[in-house]
Amino acid sequence: MKTLSPTLQSHLEGGTTTLSWCWRITRADGLSFGFTDHDLALSFDGTDFEPESGLTASEIRSGSDLSVDAQDAEGVLTSDRITETDILDGRWDNAEVEVWRVNWAETSQRVLMRRGAIGQIRRGRLAFVAEVRSLAHVLGQAVGRTFQATCDAALGDARCGVDLDDPAFEGPGTVLDLLRDRAFTASGLGDFSSGWFTFGTVEWTSGVNAGRLAEIIAHDVTDGIAVLTLLEAPVRAITEADTFNIRAGCDKRIETCAAKFANIANFRGFPHIPGQDAVLRYATKDGGHEGGVL
Repeated sequence: MKTLSPTLQSHLEGGTTTLSWCWRITRADGLSFGFTDHDLALSFDGTDFEPESGLTASEIRSGSDLSVDAQDAEGVLTSDRITETDILDGRWDNAEVEVWRVNWAETSQRVLMRRGAIGQIRRGRLAFVAEVRSLAHVLGQAVGRTFQATCDAALGDARCGVDLDDPAFEGPGTVLDLLRDRAFTASGLGDFSSGWFTFGTVEWTSGVNAGRLAEIIAHDVTDGIAVLTLLEAPVRAITEADTFNIRAGCDKRIETCAAKFANIANFRGFPHIPGQDAVLRYATKDGGHEGGVL
């Protein structure tokens, strides 16, 4: 149940109202944006709400159970603050959203209708539709550990314990030559053996991708020159002389944890639990199927 200020309650009980919708969106990179369906700029709580931004909202869908309440925000790709490239680049994914009902004639009269996060974004040639999910969507996320042979920790996190800032696992590089949209040669990595950075990450420090992370699917070395292939091509094209920091990767196997990182004490997998292949085994006279320890 919403609690309204006496002044806003009095305004709503009057014969004429001057109401508008305002959305405050805070992206994962910390940048905040304000949008309103009013035809003039509004401002409160240190945020300027841009008018005529091409952002309009559907009705709010909600229920009394634990289902996820939702609202669609439809926008036209005309605002300099919402660009097609940023949407494709994932900069708006899971951004925090506040939906306000505001008296545009007196912005101190307002009420926070809901909080949520941006979910699925459907993009067309000229417009986009962003789903605004309520906080109940967090309840639908899987929580807990999975019994599996490979490690379920993220390399370098508190459960793993590996220091990725160690020069043995990290280093700066510079793009020398583009091979494809997601493959390039790089200098500065000649001391690392082939495959060392496979499944690792690249953090761009210059160029149009500065500040973005990319996953590495392959790392080869040819004549002392590193050849890196990213899992996905960046939305913004890589250019020669772009610089980056690169960190080693892990394939989550216990053998890699021991040999590459000397971190077997923190391995978070269960390599000795029989997998699905054990169900398909059959008795033989050659050994290995007598019911002993696997």
